[in-house]
Amino acid sequence: MHNRFSWRALIGKPFIFFSIVMILKMLLVWTVVFRENAGGFGMMLLTGIPPVWLLFCLIETLAYRKKLVTYLIVDLVLTIIYFAVIMYYKYFGVIVTYHELRQVNQVSEVNSSVFSLMDPYYLFIFTDIVVLFILICSSRRFRAFGRSLSVRTGRPWFAGAAVLALIACAACIFPFRSGMNEFQQARDMGILNYEAYVGFAPSKNIKVDAKSVTPEAVAQVKGTTEPAQPAYWGAAKGKNVIVIQLEAFQNFLVNLKIDGKEITPNMNKLVKDHMYFPHFFQQVGQGNTADAEFVVNTSLYVPSNGAASEVYADKALPSAPKAFAASGYQTATFHTNSVVFWNRDQLYKALGWEKYYDDKFFGKNDLVSFGSSDELLYAKTADELARMQGTGKPFYVQVISMSGHHPFRIPERKFKMELPDRYKGTLVGDYIQSQNYADYALGQFVDELKKNGVWDNSVIVLYGDHQGLPIYSLNNKEKKLMQEIYGREYTLPDMMNIPLVLSVPNQKAQTLEQVGGQSDIFPTLANLIGVSLKNQVHFGQDLLNQNSPVLPQRYYLPSGSFISAKGAFVPGSGYADGVTYPLNGGKVTKPLDSKETYERAHKLISMSDAYVAALPEWKDLEKEHAKTDVNTDLNTDANTGATSPPAGSGAGTSPADDQTSGTKPADTKTDGTKPADAKASSTPTGTQAGNTPAGSKPGNTTPANDSEKPSKPADAAGK
Repeated sequence: MHNRFSWRALIGKPFIFFSIVMILKMLLVWTVVFRENAGGFGMMLLTGIPPVWLLFCLIETLAYRKKLVTYLIVDLVLTIIYFAVIMYYKYFGVIVTYHELRQVNQVSEVNSSVFSLMDPYYLFIFTDIVVLFILICSSRRFRAFGRSLSVRTGRPWFAGAAVLALIACAACIFPFRSGMNEFQQARDMGILNYEAYVGFAPSKNIKVDAKSVTPEAVAQVKGTTEPAQPAYWGAAKGKNVIVIQLEAFQNFLVNLKIDGKEITPNMNKLVKDHMYFPHFFQQVGQGNTADAEFVVNTSLYVPSNGAASEVYADKALPSAPKAFAASGYQTATFHTNSVVFWNRDQLYKALGWEKYYDDKFFGKNDLVSFGSSDELLYAKTADELARMQGTGKPFYVQVISMSGHHPFRIPERKFKMELPDRYKGTLVGDYIQSQNYADYALGQFVDELKKNGVWDNSVIVLYGDHQGLPIYSLNNKEKKLMQEIYGREYTLPDMMNIPLVLSVPNQKAQTLEQVGGQSDIFPTLANLIGVSLKNQVHFGQDLLNQNSPVLPQRYYLPSGSFISAKGAFVPGSGYADGVTYPLNGGKVTKPLDSKETYERAHKLISMSDAYVAALPEWKDLEKEHAKTDVNTDLNTDANTGATSPPAGSGAGTSPADDQTSGTKPADTKTDGTKPADAKASSTPTGTQAGNTPAGSKPGNTTPANDSEKPSKPADAAGK
């Protein structure tokens, strides 16, 4: 009876009861997220209690009529925030904010990845909510007890306490508001204070006039110069270009052996026989794979918040597909998932892809991860590339693998190796097994391209899209396995290090040691094919001619972070208290690069943001072009008496006559509009002119010669 009375008395003071509950939940967050980075739980308590008490004081002052229910609702909201912080940190290593709400629609597609990150004890954070909810639903006495709490007691005191709590919140936020490192800000301000601060925080970008962002200005900030006679210029002129994006493929897999077993024998052979860049790094953000597609095809940087495929999908983006199309290339992209995932149907219009191939083309057989297996992807793609080569026109295509996707649990029928016992049941072991299978499928693709004559007539690019093993996701056993693989501690640069391999016809094998990133792929390919980017804004460098690596990073590293030849620099409140992680391991608690390099990295990412923000929307340009086309047709009719085709019908063909395989971005039924394939003439200063082939109209994806249209496969997508 005594214990029963004590608990009843405690719940009878909901302010005290729910304060204790919130402190326990803060302890869980601190244990998972901040334990290795914070000065102590006491500081987190000091910063975490004021916003909680502010809300509770408001309940006592304003919501006394349904006090218990209101406390429970506030408890639920705060618990969801804390739980989201834990789960998001486990994969991204960042503190989730309201900006990530736009990702909610993707959760159903990646629920296996989400649940794989969850330790069962995380769910204890919901214990009080479940118990109280059951009591409210099942016990009349408890409901009556809840009603008995609806009294006005101490309202003036609680109102005064609310004011003090608000002042305390401001005191927690104010000293740290100018810090660059978001993770450090969340730690120092407290989770809830930080979440509130983000709602009104100003951009950390340097103010840049979009009109000042020119190719010359970017080169000056990067410190790059254009050689008078670039090496390898046009070395592969007229050749096909096949860009293969390998899902979650990190560089440590190259030449890795575990107990004498090669993990990626096919990639190892490609590395040995072609150009290999071992110091190559991801530059993706919140959109991961879709961000990699964006960066590689634009040589621009990802946005500060949100996936590029969502934030920038409405822009008329200067891109590799448009630049290569202007040089007479066919363009297409291949992915076994639905094109609407990550808003790719809109991104592909912005990038100007002529065609895309998604699950409508590949079907849903032999499923692995979120789509058909890499084996099926490569088999059907190889046939399609042979058909495209048969048209006599070169092509620029991107092929996106997916079987190696987190959480790396491939079906047993796809196992191509037996894991050592110490790796079984671990994230590291699952990752290695899935990448071993992905390498097996890649080997089949290479063999098929060599058989059908495409390989020898193509430049092949292979790179990883992003990290597969986040440091924050690894438990102690898994960290030891990574230490076994590296022979030292697994660090941030290791996590972000992906391979780049270039296969160029008639060029010798070599290992190139310079540091590079995904934004460098487009300018490097343009040099090899002989496509000039002199008048086009791009933030990458030609890796075969330039060596001034400054790679600004976002999302996986705090604002102001960058990678250079000296390592990965992560700022603290600013430059002076920043930390450097050398590329060969370790940690140095000071900057190794100069402050001028830090400022250049910050300036570059600010320039990219300003430039993209000023780009016109492709839908607006399309409307302008449609008006121009109508006016031109009317003038022609008046002069010649000819009958005009219906507006938007293209080169005299109707959709029913279209015999191209795959699906055109214009055919996606999201809004019924066609993509702007070449909008460069209307983009801000510095955008390449001439992205539209001579004589063609922007938005027209129909080949100039209809006789070159191949027949559509029976299972091709038709939207």
